[in-house]
Formats: sequence, structure tokens, C-alpha cells
Amino acid sequence: MTQIQLKMARTALAMILTIPAISVIAQEWKSEKKVNVLFGLTQPLLAKGFNVEGNYIHNRLIFDYSHGVSLDFSGTSATKELRGQHVAVHLPWTTGFGIGYRLKEWLNVRIEPKWHRFELYYDGETQNVDSKIISYDTFSLGLGLYGAYRPFKHKENFLSGLLISPSVRYWPTVSSTLKDDNFTYRNKHTNDTERLETLDPGIGFTPLVVNISVGYSFSVKKK
Repeated sequence: MTQIQLKMARTALAMILTIPAISVIAQEWKSEKKVNVLFGLTQPLLAKGFNVEGNYIHNRLIFDYSHGVSLDFSGTSATKELRGQHVAVHLPWTTGFGIGYRLKEWLNVRIEPKWHRFELYYDGETQNVDSKIISYDTFSLGLGLYGAYRPFKHKENFLSGLLISPSVRYWPTVSSTLKDDNFTYRNKHTNDTERLETLDPGIGFTPLVVNISVGYSFSVKKK
């Protein structure tokens, strides 16, 4: 885990824990209907990629769909083993949905099935079919803890919908299309037979995923 990743993990957890101190106690949220559109900050800052998330809130239930594209990990953002093999990891997509329950207006927990495509290349080379070492898909199933902070909630203008959502998630890999969850090949840089194993989708290719997303919350008018 890099210092930047560690700092973001601490920030996300701290935001979730401190949101109740700045929230106004109210009960109307238990019967509200909303649509949220959010964009992750971790993906463009640390992986040169993009992530969008949509939420539908119905009373205390929350449903989400998220999709990330073109995530790159190499050099210091890769593991020691991958750096030793001069291997870079590219995720052309990572996608899935979640179903959750709102514990508080500012806090919800979700069950999340997710699918991920991993492509491995030699670091520094053009990433195409000819230079690809291996590619495979994984399926993860885990839990996520999400905060929801609207800093201008009580404003009577468009600022009221601005939303900040820190999250801490645990997404262990359940299955993979990589046979026996590993791949052995002849590495052209080390000139040795090397082994690659199935990677998890989180920090340092572990199951731990942290993020801070920003976006907008739209109220759905009741009939």
C-alpha cells in the first residue's frame, strides 16, 4: 500500500466516523426517494481511470450500479512480485451492483457482487493483443460501508444536492477464469519461469477497497 493509498483509506474511514457529528437528527430520510450520481476520486488520481456510480434510494433501501474503466497499475502502484517480473496490470473494466440498507441517513451497508477483467502486460510496452501476457476475469462478493455527506443540505439552491461519499469495502475474489488461479510463463526480462496468481481488485491487489466519491443527489417527488 502506497502512502497516498494509505492516506486515502484513513481519510475515507475518518469521514465516515465523523459524519454523524455534523449531521442534523431527523426522521424524514426513512421515507425519502432519491437518485444519486457519483464519480470516484481514487480511479483518476491513482489508476488513471474513471468510475461512475448510480444509486436509487427507496426509504431505507439503497440499490447501486457502478462501472470503472481503464485502470492502470504499474511501478510503485504494483506489488513487489509484479515489479520484480516487470509486469503492469490493466483493468479495462470493473462492474457490478449492490443492495444495501441505510442504518442512518449518513451511513449505509451493502452486499456487492462485482466482476473484473484483468490484463497483464510487460511494464512500459504498448498494451495490445501481441504484448499481452495473460488476461482473465474474476468475480468478487463482499460488503461495503458507505458514508453520505451533503455539506450544503439546508441551502435552498442547487448546492443542496452536492454529495460526498467516502467508502470502505471488502471484496474477496470468489472465482476466476484463470485455471487453478495461477499462470506459469517464461518471463523475457528475468529469463526465468515465473508465476502469476489471481489478483484481488483492491489496494495492493488485496480485497480492501477504499474510495471517496463526489456527485449530486436528486430528490424524487412523491406522488
